[in-house]
Amino acid sequence: MAYLNQSPSSFRPFLLMSLPLSPITVVDSSPLPDHRRPHSTIVNLLDNHCYVVSPYRPWPPLPFTFLTIASEFRPLIDSLLGAIVIRVTIFGFLIDLLPSMWGLLIPITLATEDENQFIYNGFHGANLYLDGVAQIHPNGLLQLTNSSKQEIGHAFYRLPIIFNASSSGLLQTLSFSTNFIFSMVPIIPNLSGHGIAFTISPSLNFSQAEVAQYLGLLNLSNNGLTSNHLLAVELDTIRSPEFNDINDNHVGIDVNSLKSIVSAPATYYSNSEGINKSLELISGNSMQVWIEYDGVENLLNVTLAPIRSPKPYQSLLSTHINLSTIFLNSMYVGFSSATGAVPGNHYILGWSFNKSGQAQSLDLSKLPSIPLQRIPRQKQSLEIIVLLIAVSIVLIVTIVGTIYFVRRKKYEELFEDWEREYGPQRFSYKDLYKATKGFKDQEFLGAGGFGNVYRGVLPSSKEQVAVKKISHDSKQGVKEFVAEISSMGRLRHRNLVQLLGYCRRRGELLLVYDYMPNGSLDKFIFSNDKPTLNWTQRFQILRGIASALQYLHEECEQVVLHRDVKAILNVQIMLI
Repeated sequence: MAYLNQSPSSFRPFLLMSLPLSPITVVDSSPLPDHRRPHSTIVNLLDNHCYVVSPYRPWPPLPFTFLTIASEFRPLIDSLLGAIVIRVTIFGFLIDLLPSMWGLLIPITLATEDENQFIYNGFHGANLYLDGVAQIHPNGLLQLTNSSKQEIGHAFYRLPIIFNASSSGLLQTLSFSTNFIFSMVPIIPNLSGHGIAFTISPSLNFSQAEVAQYLGLLNLSNNGLTSNHLLAVELDTIRSPEFNDINDNHVGIDVNSLKSIVSAPATYYSNSEGINKSLELISGNSMQVWIEYDGVENLLNVTLAPIRSPKPYQSLLSTHINLSTIFLNSMYVGFSSATGAVPGNHYILGWSFNKSGQAQSLDLSKLPSIPLQRIPRQKQSLEIIVLLIAVSIVLIVTIVGTIYFVRRKKYEELFEDWEREYGPQRFSYKDLYKATKGFKDQEFLGAGGFGNVYRGVLPSSKEQVAVKKISHDSKQGVKEFVAEISSMGRLRHRNLVQLLGYCRRRGELLLVYDYMPNGSLDKFIFSNDKPTLNWTQRFQILRGIASALQYLHEECEQVVLHRDVKAILNVQIMLI
């Protein structure tokens, strides 16, 4: 109640402060009737914004001394009353404004809910129970797991859902539907662990649940027990052989166990194209899931699609199951997620649920955005190190491969079918190269027909050989080479140097003979440092040469004309 004194100056500010406020009781405080303002005047001034209480009551006359004191201290009294009026008015203003201010201080959640259904286009103010590493971002994004390994995150609607009984106590049909949008953003490209599961559970206590393939729901000891009373629809990105997973990118329906009763690769039916199209769960793209259960038909359907695609006409999974034998009367609905050795960011952008009808469609325009993936400095350093190691490995492999290729080209040989039929023993070029020390000049013996001859020692048998290397500038080339090895490979005579074998490679032709330590005849006869041969020795040489030529010209299967006996003419001249 505010008291107004007689001063118009005090009365005026009170009126100005009171006009926009809620009703205030006003009383004219003057005990003298002649000085009181009429009721109509006050009402008109307040413009019906205040209640007017009749000020009339049998006020006793005030003593003269009080009136005198009041006159003397009137300015002070007026100012005090004015301050009281203003303070009372401000207090009333704040009281009136409080509901509006409260509405500003508390964010308006984008959610509607009742005992049977709810919808969250973002999770500001959502009535959720969070556990593990689950958190709600300032923009309303629900994050179940983060960049940590071996972690669990839970987010459940805080109130239990009564499935099997109505308010009257009579059994009702168990049916429900839910629609949610999720995104799994890998930290390591193309790798993420482990997945998300929409879950209906009799309890919010998952303290015994394990990470990784158990998705934060069960553990090794209770997996598969009928006492779990658990239903889960898993979005799994890791193949777990112990649960008979079909691959590392699938959707499955689980009942009391992580071993799915039915599963399928992550795909969706394109209404426009009429075909199933694959989806990558860990692509980082947002996807929509519809889960619907018809208690009359005992039919559970699971449908998957990209976020912007309409609901497909065909479900991804469809199976008959009687959930009334699995669910208890009171159950909790929500999400469970877990990571293993590989971390991953698992998000829920929006969620709607209806216990007894079709879940409301989510408003895509109101959904929160997913934060950009930022790589920590440590991970950047690790990636740089891995990149450097990879580059080093590639460089080393390239160098080793180049060396191997060069060495292989260095020792590369040619081989043709006719060589199997006509040729004698074949030597590897590598062995001949090592035997002659790379055909060094110090191993050079001389120039023979069509090429140079080198001394060599075979690395395997330590046998000395003479290697004839056909010159590159030979005009006869391969033709003579083939003729020589095909004919001489069959020759057997004690006065003929035995052809041991051959080798062929691009641009080089090689013959391998027995090594003759005394050298060629012409060099022996005309060498100044050799002893002079007597006529008996010379005659024996001539007989040996003649015997060999007779064998070549008349006795061997195929006639061979040598045409390169360098010392014969010289001997004949000497004999004349």
